[in-house]
Amino acid sequence: MNTAARAGLFAGALAVAFAGAYGVGSAVGPVTDEDTAPAHGGHAAGGEQGAAEGAGKKGDGHGGGHGEDAGPAAGGLQLSEAGYTLDLDTERIDADSPAELSFAVRGADGEPVTSYEREHGKELHLIVASRDLGTYRHLHPVRDADGTWSTPVELPEAGDYRVFADFVPTGGPENGLTLGGDLAVAGDYRPAALAEPERTATVDGYEVTLDGALTPGSAREVEFSVEKDGKPVTDLQPYLGAYGHLVALRAGDLAYLHVHPNGEPGDGSTEPGPEVAFSATAPSTGSYRLFLDFKHDGEVRTAAFTVTAGGGAAEGGEQGADGEQGAESGSDEEDGGGHSH
Repeated sequence: MNTAARAGLFAGALAVAFAGAYGVGSAVGPVTDEDTAPAHGGHAAGGEQGAAEGAGKKGDGHGGGHGEDAGPAAGGLQLSEAGYTLDLDTERIDADSPAELSFAVRGADGEPVTSYEREHGKELHLIVASRDLGTYRHLHPVRDADGTWSTPVELPEAGDYRVFADFVPTGGPENGLTLGGDLAVAGDYRPAALAEPERTATVDGYEVTLDGALTPGSAREVEFSVEKDGKPVTDLQPYLGAYGHLVALRAGDLAYLHVHPNGEPGDGSTEPGPEVAFSATAPSTGSYRLFLDFKHDGEVRTAAFTVTAGGGAAEGGEQGADGEQGAESGSDEEDGGGHSH
């Protein structure tokens, strides 16, 4: 799996870069024609190419963020990029109520985009996360012929949310784009504090352990190990072409990075667990929230971790998304749905 630089750089924004994976892959879901797409590095930029194509496009002082060496470009910090715009038809919903999220991606001519390249078995991946990083959803919207996308969504807490559309438009930037827009969720708003770093997250009898460290400007190994009832899980199921799926969001600005590790089911070397490992680079100090999706026994589950870059070993948070202990499970809905965390 080769990692590629995400097109464009957002001023002052850096994200955790998860380039090339080590050991087994990471994503979850049933094996279908869509789900056996080769796993690769998503839109992460790694090494010299990431620095050159990402931060190098900005003038001095813009790419470094917190004074560290420029790293891979962060995504999702703006509504428009490279002539494409995320047009959110749904800008406000009520908390804890079923709703329909509708949007379009418009090209430079203002018309909805109707042709996409498939990435990890999908034309577009949609992520919704609360600003306090307490709620996270990975959804699979359905596109109408006119280019309008829609998906059901229900968000448990009021507050400010960010919607990320991750896609590769046909004829557009070959490394794809991540555009982001705001979503207001009405209700009684009580922002949660970011979960404290811990090394273990639990969900539905599964225990996921994070081992490794994040160091600004330096690639380090970060490995997840999955157990159930005290026994290693060695039969993780493929989902979107791999055994694990990782989204990283930086606390404070929700800079987005969506990656997959190297290796894929059936390649002769990638084992279906219990380890899921990545080479991780944090180009700036600070806190990050990692959402690791894995599938076992037919269900997609997410282990959520808080990690600190530049403050010692990387550790995972026991508090999962939505404020629950560990992480949540979600039904596996390949078309028009997704999984909630």
